[in-house]
Amino acid sequence: MISAEILHFVRPEPFVKIVPDHLPNPVFLVYLSGFFEVLGGIGLLIPALQSLAAWGLVALLIAVFPANIKMATQNIQTGASTIPQWALWLRLPMQGVLIAWAAWFTSSGRK
Repeated sequence: MISAEILHFVRPEPFVKIVPDHLPNPVFLVYLSGFFEVLGGIGLLIPALQSLAAWGLVALLIAVFPANIKMATQNIQTGASTIPQWALWLRLPMQGVLIAWAAWFTSSGRK
């Protein structure tokens, strides 16, 4: 979570392209989501904060889902190499896997 989300700050342009059009200030939203994803990733590493961080990441992953939908439905490419459209669509259910993974950290019985 941490290393991948650093890109929100280093190269925000690809993320800005997928922010839904009806949302204001896409650059700010990219920085904000990157900040909270890094914070959540760090929180997962601290046992006392894991549950809180995981709930925050669950909420964040749900909040950014519309960007993934926009990317898939409009075939938006964000990098130098082309991502096949089937992979963009596959990313949508994979978001559910990420949400389940983050939710796993909220369970006290996981140890």
